[in-house]
Amino acid sequence: MCAACGVPTHVAQPQAGPRKFAALRNRDCRPYLFGAGLAMMADNIEHVITYWVLWEKFHSPALSGFQVISHWLPFLFFSVYFGSLADRFDCRRLIQGAQVLFMAVSAAWGVLFLTGTLQVWHACVLLVLHGCAGALWGPGEQLLLHDFVEHDELPSAIRLNATFRSLGVLFGPVVGSALLLFLGSTAGIFVNILFYLPLTLFLFRTKFTGHTRNEGVPRPRLGIVDSIRVFRDVRSNRTLVSMIVLAGLGSFFVGASLQSSMPIFAHDLGTGDSGLTYGVLLFANGVGGVIGGILLEATGRIKPNVKAAVLSTAIYGLTSLFFAFTASYPVALLMLLVGGVANMASMSIGQTVVQLLAPPADRGRVVGLYGMSSGGLRAGSGFTVGLLGAAVGVHWSLGLSAVALCLGTAAAGFYALRGGAQDMT
Repeated sequence: MCAACGVPTHVAQPQAGPRKFAALRNRDCRPYLFGAGLAMMADNIEHVITYWVLWEKFHSPALSGFQVISHWLPFLFFSVYFGSLADRFDCRRLIQGAQVLFMAVSAAWGVLFLTGTLQVWHACVLLVLHGCAGALWGPGEQLLLHDFVEHDELPSAIRLNATFRSLGVLFGPVVGSALLLFLGSTAGIFVNILFYLPLTLFLFRTKFTGHTRNEGVPRPRLGIVDSIRVFRDVRSNRTLVSMIVLAGLGSFFVGASLQSSMPIFAHDLGTGDSGLTYGVLLFANGVGGVIGGILLEATGRIKPNVKAAVLSTAIYGLTSLFFAFTASYPVALLMLLVGGVANMASMSIGQTVVQLLAPPADRGRVVGLYGMSSGGLRAGSGFTVGLLGAAVGVHWSLGLSAVALCLGTAAAGFYALRGGAQDMT
């Protein structure tokens, strides 16, 4: 009996839940989050500068379309194999390899700008290599996050990593535009290399490899056939399948097309200054993800489970639907903000559930499979919204895609919950 409180000492006291912003309190995870945010900002700075130069030099709509496709197709084709690399090798070195590839691509752009020798085929090769760097980074990053923190703090690490990445996406265009304006494209692209260095250098300092907490787990064989085995292994787990499907639905039906079609919506909303309207709409779309990550982390009320993932994905679909057809600028802004919060919730919950359920020996490949769905299928949104928009108008194409997303989400949720989905709470 405790004399002070009168509670028997043998009675287990309730354990407190994970701390708010737990990953930021972790001395290994914290510098990674800031470094990843800077690297993601550099990724978007490169887009701003190179896309501007390519349009000014070639005025090619086909090349503009290839810019989007080349960024996401490596995720579709290589994510599972890159996940197998993360399962077998030191994830620090894989991420450093991706960062070095990013830097090499930026340097190659700079040399081509400086010498005035840029040709279309140069651009195509560099765009594909840039996409490959992003695909290589993804699985190793998720395994490293899993290594940095304890099991109950993993949702915090994934949410905050997604939030810092959203900050990079949000401020990348701002910094890229400033570099383009004040330094020019050549100097700006060389300066951009510096933003990749903090993450690259930090990975020499951390002791975590992505496998430190699972030293006894056997490393899988490396090969294409062995990598594809993950498709067969996960199909019996309804929760894993539903998370992968939900991520793919959001990417395929809305994905990157919302941002690329934003100039059309800015013009049609007609608030007077289409340039300002466009900028504010883009900012609202980006800031929604940041706000979502902060709210999820600060409140801790939304738990990583199938119901939360389905609900947040459905809200993302509904806000996209209302955005597609509204004629009110304030309503459009509100839909983008709420949609950004919902999309952040959906993606971070899905990533967390996949990491928690993935077998330790195959975690990289399962994460790669999730990345193939959430990233690679974004290339498909160019068809569902872009090409369909050329036939029926972008408002109808986005609206129809949003309806398909909602219906697909309902079907995925029914599939998972009918089979007794595992609850991560």
